[in-house]
Amino acid sequence: MTLVVRRRTLLLMPTNLNDSAISTLSESKTTSKSSISVERLVSDFLQYCEVEKNLSQGTIKMYHFYLKEFATWVHGSSKSDVVSYKEISQDVVRDFRLYLNRKISGKSNKPIRFNTQNRYLTALRSFLRYLIVERGFNSVLAPDKITLGKTEPRVPKFLNESQIEDLVRVQDLSKKSGVRDRAILELLFSTGMRISELSGLNRDNLSPQIIDKREFAIVGKGRKLRTVYLSESASKWLKQYIFTRKDPYKPLFVRYSGKLMDDNDRDGESLRLTPRSIQRMVKKYARMAGLSVDVTPHVLRHSFATDLLMSGADLRSVQELLGHSDVSTTQIYTHVTNRHLKEIHEKFHSRER
Repeated sequence: MTLVVRRRTLLLMPTNLNDSAISTLSESKTTSKSSISVERLVSDFLQYCEVEKNLSQGTIKMYHFYLKEFATWVHGSSKSDVVSYKEISQDVVRDFRLYLNRKISGKSNKPIRFNTQNRYLTALRSFLRYLIVERGFNSVLAPDKITLGKTEPRVPKFLNESQIEDLVRVQDLSKKSGVRDRAILELLFSTGMRISELSGLNRDNLSPQIIDKREFAIVGKGRKLRTVYLSESASKWLKQYIFTRKDPYKPLFVRYSGKLMDDNDRDGESLRLTPRSIQRMVKKYARMAGLSVDVTPHVLRHSFATDLLMSGADLRSVQELLGHSDVSTTQIYTHVTNRHLKEIHEKFHSRER
């Protein structure tokens, strides 16, 4: 008997195995890998993303959504009871892309956008890369064989200064919820924070002392740390909101209506305003203000970036303030700077001069 050490596991192998027997063992091992369903491997991948890669819950949720649909689709398209990762071929991916291209969005009742289709493919490429690099699987479709489609040009919607003023003047400030909502709107426009970043804030993130400094650090997308800054108006309304809070609960922004607080919830987590609640609140005030734009928290983030660029900020600085990892993401705002440059050109340069 020969003692073989492999990945901290002791295997006792007979020394008299012939080539045929070794080949049989190898085939058995390969068959064992192949018998693992795509659904099980997706579950393993999501755990890997959370534990090993320490990805944000938002990213993991996105991967889960897209890969779950892919696994369901590929299982329905297969004749096998258990779909192996080996069945993910270029032909299968091509058919899946055709399925996505014909898929109708439940929200818009229109075909899903090319940008959304690319998110499915990006998730699938990450999954295949995991199978190759982390699991050591052979016969896996190479991720670079999946090319992303041409994306649609994005022109972000934003509010001008007058529209922002209209939006923040319709809250009922005689109510605690009105003061809270004014503070949220001011904070969104002052910092350009993502809705998930704002929803996740706790009271110790914005103590009165920190508010006085008018800057604080947040952990954003991809768990990257960045500093955001408060305007005088945002600082004022945050202080007023915090003054109304007489409770000891942890979340910065809490709800004042709806279901009762969960039992055994000492920190008040069940009272935290969710991103969805904040989104509904922003849309409500946009309607009350009579704004024709479909206003969301992300529109306020676009408005923040646009206002900076129109005031002369450079693209790199705006990239840092938004927390973009790549300046190419920030370049969606170049339509603003291009228009601004045209105005400058017409004002300061002419043939008559």
